Amino acid sequence: MAKKPYYITTAIAYTSGKPHIGNTYEAVLGDAIARFKRKEGYDVFFQTGTDEHGQKIQEKAQAANTTPQQYVDKVAGEIRDIWDLVNTSYDKFMRTTDPYHKKQVSAIFKKFYDQGDIYKGYYEGMYCTPCESFWTESQLKDGKCPDCGRDVKPAKEEAYFFKMSKYADKLIQHINEHPEFIQPVSRKNEMMNNFLLKGLQDLCVSRTSFQWGVPVEFDSRHVVYVWLDALTNYITGIGYNVEGNHSENYKKYWPADLHLIGKDILRFHTIYWPIFLMALGEPLPKQVFGHPWLLQGDGKMSKSKGNVIYADDLARLFGVDAVRYFVLHEMPFDNDGSITWELVTERFNTDLANVLGNLVSRTVAMIDKYFGGEVVKSLLANEEDPDAEFKATVCQTVKKVIVKADELRIADAISEIFTLFRRANKYIDETMPWALAKDESKKGRLNDVLYNLSQAIVIGASLLDSFMPDTSAKILAAYGAESRTLAECETFALAESVKVTATTPLFARIDFKTLQPEIEKIQKEQAAAYAAENPAPEAKAEEVKDENKVEEISIDDFAKVQLRVGEIIACEKVPKSSKLLHETVKFGDEIRSIVSGIAKHYTPEEMVGKKVVFVTNLKPVKICGVLSEGMILAAEDEEGTLSLVVSDKDDLKSGASIH
Repeated sequence: MAKKPYYITTAIAYTSGKPHIGNTYEAVLGDAIARFKRKEGYDVFFQTGTDEHGQKIQEKAQAANTTPQQYVDKVAGEIRDIWDLVNTSYDKFMRTTDPYHKKQVSAIFKKFYDQGDIYKGYYEGMYCTPCESFWTESQLKDGKCPDCGRDVKPAKEEAYFFKMSKYADKLIQHINEHPEFIQPVSRKNEMMNNFLLKGLQDLCVSRTSFQWGVPVEFDSRHVVYVWLDALTNYITGIGYNVEGNHSENYKKYWPADLHLIGKDILRFHTIYWPIFLMALGEPLPKQVFGHPWLLQGDGKMSKSKGNVIYADDLARLFGVDAVRYFVLHEMPFDNDGSITWELVTERFNTDLANVLGNLVSRTVAMIDKYFGGEVVKSLLANEEDPDAEFKATVCQTVKKVIVKADELRIADAISEIFTLFRRANKYIDETMPWALAKDESKKGRLNDVLYNLSQAIVIGASLLDSFMPDTSAKILAAYGAESRTLAECETFALAESVKVTATTPLFARIDFKTLQPEIEKIQKEQAAAYAAENPAPEAKAEEVKDENKVEEISIDDFAKVQLRVGEIIACEKVPKSSKLLHETVKFGDEIRSIVSGIAKHYTPEEMVGKKVVFVTNLKPVKICGVLSEGMILAAEDEEGTLSLVVSDKDDLKSGASIH
């Protein structure tokens, strides 16, 4: 019997930079759902990838002195490396710079134009570059972008527009007739009340102010607006063809069963995307799930604050499956979750080391110690308390997990599995195997207790394999078992015997204090790199204008800052950065390496020979891979003119202190 197809996608990650753990969460969540659907017997196709066009990409490439294609090739590679690091089992990694995709996007735009869905006009409004979104004044929130909270700027340009209102009533009808289409329900209400029922404005679908995008084939000044380009990846990635010559994958998997996206891009996926599909005459996806955000403590992650947490840093300190466990288990169904280094450490110790790791290792150790590594199916005819209740609890877990996973409540599904593991730990306390081992007449009972524990652990590990695949494999290997099917997890005693293999602890407890130096290093490097790459002249000018906001300090505070005159003996640009210079500075007999974000104001040649004031007691950090052992001092006015603080006497010796 052929398996039922199941097509799941994540949003494609924007290639503007390295994705933080909040972005990575979506890939892990998509992978967990895909793996579980495979375990349920579905023929799963899991697609993820990268969104690679737009004004923001073009600007970042220019700042990095590279081409947009070279820029996105690098970042897309980094994103794919992180997705691979966290063990995502995608079937296709989609890139919107793929030739087939670009060809189909161009053809889709032409089709819309030919059938009267697109017309040329002018756009005048407020534009948010990071979000690639236009807004009217009334849509702004406190004068800023309502999606990301960043500044917007006036924009006016010729553009093509899509007639959204033409399909709005049809979409409203579809949403009302398919209550499962937008999940959670709170997201559906938001889209209906804030957008659809208020009336849709026509959507800008082309741009002329930049070139990095799919060209409009019949009007070379225009490129296709990034959202029309990006959203169509869900069909082009599986072989959609405008002329109807669809691939077998498209015929098999479309419509998608699930679009998994962040709640911030819900409008694009539940309004624009369905309307585009209606215009194409294609069926709509069955469900769009807008998951919440993973926040750093109580707020969003910010590179300027140095509080961004990345998956590779977490995996290096805690291991991949610990990262997967945390992001899957700690994210609520429809509320934002929270992540901090302290919280990850706490969950690692309490859940992974204590509940799971300790259960697995001590059960293996007891089987090895008391029975030479092998126990067999029940030696006694009659069960004792609490065996029956324990077995029933274990076997009932699978149904609970299925219900939760099918509702996309992955955190709850994992909680059910860990409830099983906690019950197994309690069973050890109830049966006290160490006491049974002291009485030879209890040998049969001891065998049965340890056998029962082994079966509970094998069932739990089998259910865990969609969420923590490496850990599940290690546990099953330790008990000489293969992962059970979901149906098999409902039967307790499948193995006639269990032969264990000693294993190293799955999760060794971590003292947070031992991690703090490494965490502080990560945070300082982030903040320093951001400050060097993103000087903020407006903020500095505001501080000069508003003296009331300047905090007063004592002479003791000032004395903590070591200021010295340094002679720049060599200077060069920092590779892959348009803003940074690397100075080699002489302070008396000492030579230091210092990185400064002043490349827009001074050339390396101008810097050599200058005697400049530096802060010399800052903690050294690496910025873009270059060691920086101090900070140059400069003044900047409201117009952005920058001047170094230099010595007015040529004969002043380098290394002189500022008093």
